[in-house]
Amino acid sequence: MTEIQSKKHYDLDERTFHFAKRAFQYFSSLPKTPANIETAKQGIRAAGSIGANYIEADEALSKKDFVMRIKISRKESKEEVYWLRLSEPRPDQENERAALIQEATELMKIFGSIISKLR
Repeated sequence: MTEIQSKKHYDLDERTFHFAKRAFQYFSSLPKTPANIETAKQGIRAAGSIGANYIEADEALSKKDFVMRIKISRKESKEEVYWLRLSEPRPDQENERAALIQEATELMKIFGSIISKLR
């Protein structure tokens, strides 16, 4: 792996990690309504799964396994957008929700691009 590839790899590791941490904070700080409690559980799972599956892809045993894990990361990114959209934030949380939706969408596109390049 070249130094540039290594740096990009590290950046996506860190990016997915920091995204999950931000999403955890966001969902944990939502008003505790019945809908938000259930939405937060799902949103937290999806946010953590994005990076976890990316890490699994890095340790893939085959190209097929790698592609499958990247596809799961993309799927979880799409799901995360859904849970963020369903959440009912306080007015002061709207900007963070929008930023998280943007980041999840960007991650989804990155994983989609990786998949396209491997075909």
